[in-house]
Amino acid sequence: MKYELIIFDMDGTILDTLEDLKNSVNHGLRCMGYPERTIDEVRSFVGNGIRKLMERSVPGGTSEEDIQRMHACFTEHYKEHCADCTKPYDGILRLLEHLRKSGCKTAVVSNKADYAVQALCRQYFEDLFDMAAGEQQPRYQKKPAPDLVNLVLEQLEVPRKRAVYIGDSDVDIETARNAQLDCIAVDWGFRDRAFLLRHGAETIVSDTDALERLLLGEEH
Repeated sequence: MKYELIIFDMDGTILDTLEDLKNSVNHGLRCMGYPERTIDEVRSFVGNGIRKLMERSVPGGTSEEDIQRMHACFTEHYKEHCADCTKPYDGILRLLEHLRKSGCKTAVVSNKADYAVQALCRQYFEDLFDMAAGEQQPRYQKKPAPDLVNLVLEQLEVPRKRAVYIGDSDVDIETARNAQLDCIAVDWGFRDRAFLLRHGAETIVSDTDALERLLLGEEH
């Protein structure tokens, strides 16, 4: 088996979270009296953490104080509604079960707030991950910094050359590069194949069967 540890991004990779993110963004915008955003707009805004999502969602020229108020409104709503419409992508649960049975360690590293990463892993992926880590600034820098990937490698005691990072965005490609890990991009998430290729993806898969073949190879 080529890899001992498989590290996944969360949003757009293992979970389709877009509808709930859009709903909580629009809740915050309504609280602030700002125009709401479409799902395609929110799709283009995600990937760099909640703070950046807030900055991109509010109107241009919004003050720092109002961005912080928007953040608070979003967080209050998302803590209660982060799983209303969210669901695993087709084949993800089966893939994780097969990886575990094959002896692979599995982890999540996400720019989503850590409270949501932990809650969603408990709800959808009980016992399927050895470790999960979300945004925890300022202690750890968010992706594309390699801080959380390095933490997972250290905690799970896996050498860098035996791990791979899987994600759906340019941020994930850069994170893997910064962490000196192999990278596999998936095009079923928030960014399409053309976008991933433009941002340096060398290996792209379109379904979990293809991903499983890459990860487990002939041993599967």
